[in-house]
Amino acid sequence: MNSSNERESFSQRLQQALKNAHYSPDSPTRLAREFNIRFEGRPITVHAARKWLVGEAIPTQEKLRMIAQWLGVPAEWLRFGGAEIEHHNGDTNGSSLARFESADVKLIADLQRLDDHHKQIAREFIRMLVRVNYQK
Repeated sequence: MNSSNERESFSQRLQQALKNAHYSPDSPTRLAREFNIRFEGRPITVHAARKWLVGEAIPTQEKLRMIAQWLGVPAEWLRFGGAEIEHHNGDTNGSSLARFESADVKLIADLQRLDDHHKQIAREFIRMLVRVNYQK
């Protein structure tokens, strides 16, 4: 497959993964914002996100892995294709990866900014809340 076709195929898979995760495949601004919330490296521009969506570029492996994790698809499928990904709304058997809302991602980012001592306190507090909630 030539590189132009590779980029176009990647773009189609990215758009499909975005749709399946209930994001618009038509908004490079939203893609860049959601990506940058989750990515620890250098932020991407709206122009870079647009290039991914229209098939002009493919992200680096590190960025591609983060996108795949965020959207709940295998990185290999996102990059190279292969067996189609089935998407089931309301999948309760645990086979799909958890997808986080922006507020959850912000909370995780805030947690990562804490020093080790306060991270441990936050983790213990969350575990306690989960236990209490589970016992209801």
